[in-house]
Amino acid sequence: MNDISQNLNNATIMIIDDEPMTMAVVQAFLEDSGYSRFVQVEESSRGILAIEEKNPDILLLDLVMPGVSGFDILKQVREHPKYCHLPVIILTASSDSENKLRALDLGATDFLAKPVDQSELGLRVRNTLAAKAYADQLAYYDPLTKLPNKHMFSGHFEWALKKAKRHEDHLALLSISLDNLAMINATIGVGPADQVLQLVSDRLESIVREIDVMSRSTGDHKTTSSLFRVESTVFSILLDNMRGVEDAALVAERILQSVKKPIEVEGIEIYPTVSIGIASYPEEGKDCVTLERLATSAKDYTKKKGGNKFHFSSNAINESYAKRLRWESKLRRALEADEFVLYYQPKVDVKTGVIRGVEALIRWQSKAMGLVPPNDFIPLAEETGLIVPIGQWVIEEACNRLAAWNKQGRGPLVMAINLSVKQLEGPEIFSTIEKIIADTGVDPQFLKFEITESLLLDNIENKIALLKRLKKLGLSLSIDDFGTGYSSLSYLAKMPVDELKVDRSFIMDMLKDEENHAIVSSVIFLAKNLGLMTVAEGVETKEQLRYLQDQNCDQYQGFYFSRPIPEAELLELIPVK
Repeated sequence: MNDISQNLNNATIMIIDDEPMTMAVVQAFLEDSGYSRFVQVEESSRGILAIEEKNPDILLLDLVMPGVSGFDILKQVREHPKYCHLPVIILTASSDSENKLRALDLGATDFLAKPVDQSELGLRVRNTLAAKAYADQLAYYDPLTKLPNKHMFSGHFEWALKKAKRHEDHLALLSISLDNLAMINATIGVGPADQVLQLVSDRLESIVREIDVMSRSTGDHKTTSSLFRVESTVFSILLDNMRGVEDAALVAERILQSVKKPIEVEGIEIYPTVSIGIASYPEEGKDCVTLERLATSAKDYTKKKGGNKFHFSSNAINESYAKRLRWESKLRRALEADEFVLYYQPKVDVKTGVIRGVEALIRWQSKAMGLVPPNDFIPLAEETGLIVPIGQWVIEEACNRLAAWNKQGRGPLVMAINLSVKQLEGPEIFSTIEKIIADTGVDPQFLKFEITESLLLDNIENKIALLKRLKKLGLSLSIDDFGTGYSSLSYLAKMPVDELKVDRSFIMDMLKDEENHAIVSSVIFLAKNLGLMTVAEGVETKEQLRYLQDQNCDQYQGFYFSRPIPEAELLELIPVK
């Protein structure tokens, strides 16, 4: 809570009680009072662990429970460095005054008798939270920016690091210092300079909110962030649950771009900049003291170099990120210089050996580096968002080539095009595909979009709705790498797909490994029963092909017939009819 007036109903309320019915009644009463964030803990032995994981604003605690009693939990809470001031309201049917005195001695905040009265419960919780908010505001928040202060940062950092260690997550600390405050003070005075500091704080808060909103909107990963003012001109940001140090670098880049926008104070334009030092767990440090020292040192180094930049505390990580930036720059130039080309891998009828379609696969024909393999640039394109314009180029080029082949009488062929998660989740994907089909004049019945199975595991209902819209355009849909994503069969039946592609990892060893053998035959059987085509990927031997023929697989791809090849070589395999 950053301000006393903030809506107290956002508080997280934890209830520890061995009686589920009691917890359900208490939660229902408090929901009627407008509260919505609850954590119920029935096993008292998990009490202190649950508190550390969920970080509640108030605890409603039963006293008499088997195993670990409420007294034990209350004692642990009051001895805990982070939660020693956590408000604890005792819920007890006990009328024994000695129990109440004992709980008071251990630090209970208030008492409520069971069965609880709804109005009394709501009043006690509201008053306790209001008192906590007021005390927190005085003790834990900076009066100028209303941000959590150094004291709050220390406790939160310990908690976040402990959580990262428990779940084997990545964590980063960003130490951020406003550059040239002395010059700003001399130019506009201390009072107006405080306005600059407040506006910089607002911009940092905005970045933190954007991180959290974007994280909630993407199902694949949920990075969380927390902002603190730890000194007069120094802020700290904690990033939890990161995929890697690249996430911290991207946040730092956004901060630099946001902060340096001009600010007008007292009729004078100020161009603030910041220096940022980054330390990451577990790559660079394993404890709070080390990580804070490293982030501060990296920040001070950045400031000495002129500021308005960021550095990791590790030279190796700095060099790795610099290399990443160089590759990203090359990738952007490649898109502008039209250095991408399509290769095509035939999709062959298992029974007849006739080419029924092709899969369009992007390659980077760099003027400086030659032909760059997709594994060297596709992951980076995904991370940076460049996969969206690159993917659009692939769709346009593939549709143009398919339309040209059909005019030449080479067909009918089905063109398969891969869609990435970034494309699939983008708001323009449907209108983009619809426009490309109209502009190129390609017949959509000869288009097939392949979607990796793992992309369908999050926000499944929304993705099914999008796939149904795409199907209405007249094209077909395929699930790529099937068998690796563990998708629900109930959802598979709902998906408007036409084809399953068996992942190459199962095909490689299916003749030697009984488990892979069973998976391949099961997928083909499942597809047949759902009325879907099957395509086996990675077929490299005659024996593999014979097995697929025996199993009535429809099509295959792989080096046994052809590697991905450029258009000129493909057209030699597809004569004009």
